[in-house]
Amino acid sequence: QVQLVESGGGLVQTGGSLRLSCAASRRTIGTYAMGWFRQAPGKEREFVSVISRSGRNTYHTDSVKGRFTISRDNAGNTVYLQMNSLKPEDTAVYYCAAGRTYCSSSCSPDDFDSWGQGTQVTVSS
Repeated sequence: QVQLVESGGGLVQTGGSLRLSCAASRRTIGTYAMGWFRQAPGKEREFVSVISRSGRNTYHTDSVKGRFTISRDNAGNTVYLQMNSLKPEDTAVYYCAAGRTYCSSSCSPDDFDSWGQGTQVTVSS
């Protein structure tokens, strides 16, 4: 397993932007597919985005397509989630996760082995 630490969350107005970062403890992040999930109060953890080991392949859930972009810097051991045009319904705790395979459009929490502690994103209306 790998230790993951998210940062970059905060309070932003509707239409604003945030960039989340996920730093890995080990210099082997390139061997993992990386994903972002989110969980709003009273709701199940929801898949947001995933990126393959090389970064050539990405997938975003429909509700964030065109607004969110996942990227990675394997040399810097970091994965990012750029979030633009934020909406109040994007409010949630966002989690970074590492998995062994690229799950594309069928990602679930079970596809990932290591998780960060989460970072709060709040979008005010």
